Amino acid sequence: MSLQQSNTERSSIATIVAPAMLGMLGGGQLGRFFVIAAHELGYQVTVLDPDKNSPAGKIADVHLCADFDDLAALKKLAQTCSAVTTEFENVPAKSLEKLALTTTVRPSASCVAIAQHRVLEKNFIKDAGLPVAPFAVINGATDLPEDTSSLYPAILKVARFGYDGKGQARVKNQTEAQKAFVEFKQEVCVLEQMLPLDLEVSVVLARDAQGNIAAFPTAENSHLNGILDISIVPARCSAVIKANAQALAKKLAEKLDYVGVLGVEFFVVGKQLLVNEIAPRPHNSGHYTIDACVTSQFEQQVRVMTGLPLGDASLHSNAVMVNILGDSWFANSKNDALEPAWNKALGHANLKLHLYGKHEPRKGRKMGHFTVIGQDLKTVLNAALIARSELHIGES
Repeated sequence: MSLQQSNTERSSIATIVAPAMLGMLGGGQLGRFFVIAAHELGYQVTVLDPDKNSPAGKIADVHLCADFDDLAALKKLAQTCSAVTTEFENVPAKSLEKLALTTTVRPSASCVAIAQHRVLEKNFIKDAGLPVAPFAVINGATDLPEDTSSLYPAILKVARFGYDGKGQARVKNQTEAQKAFVEFKQEVCVLEQMLPLDLEVSVVLARDAQGNIAAFPTAENSHLNGILDISIVPARCSAVIKANAQALAKKLAEKLDYVGVLGVEFFVVGKQLLVNEIAPRPHNSGHYTIDACVTSQFEQQVRVMTGLPLGDASLHSNAVMVNILGDSWFANSKNDALEPAWNKALGHANLKLHLYGKHEPRKGRKMGHFTVIGQDLKTVLNAALIARSELHIGES
């Protein structure tokens, strides 16, 4: 599938009018927020997800409970939906290609294919002239560099299906890298130099079929056990870093000829900004947009998908977003899941709680998030950290 789209194709794109049916591949929390945004704009949604208890499927107009490559389900999706999108990058690109034969698909299968494979992703970013950390492609054990390589210490990452710290291992030398490679069943990997990070930031943007871009403010992110823990907006870094992150994210979207909502993660090393990875969908670090921006990332996803004009992406309040994992349910009991003390968290008047409706809590599983908003970032951050402690986040 071509990455480019002709100007004629761009100009001929018609607006999809409500109450048209829209399709979503994936039934997780990102899909759930999409369904909510689509409903608010008057659209109907069909969710394709194999989990009968999927959060998005529970509130969709139609839930096709089938695998993402199920031909009958894909056919029904194509026949009934005016446009289709996805909430995660590991949906089979071939399914998107098949759907694109008869219906509008945004983002394209080619963009998703790049984002779901670290080797393709790293090479695309590098070839596009954007800065990335030094890396090596590991197709086999003989590709692992010797101890004298400048790549060590490094992180070995599987090329496919790695997320939230899964499929990654820190290695100091070739022996450790070989051991990790075997543990990853000798799947194709990327060996990436571990850098002395000062900060991690991200930019979420929306790009429409005409090439217009609306970028949300740069977020500052911290992780816990490989999973996003806290996002602070605006990021507490120099204006130059924030502006450069915006510029690089827009350049990447243009190079991809991307149509949809895109998340771009960056490493900050001194004055240097490096692209870490991309997500062809709304991003966890963009959840703050629901409560702190004029238009949320999920409404933008609907707008881009249907050909509506992009919304205002500006910030009306400073924000701190905190992820809530299933660990909070087990803070007072190792075996029994007990509902966290939401009343304590909601005692903070500027705190907005979002629970995802997942079937059961599990340690390490994203169950929800909260966002504290306000005009003074220091006050907002302090309230968020207190609420985080009240919900026993980060204690295990």
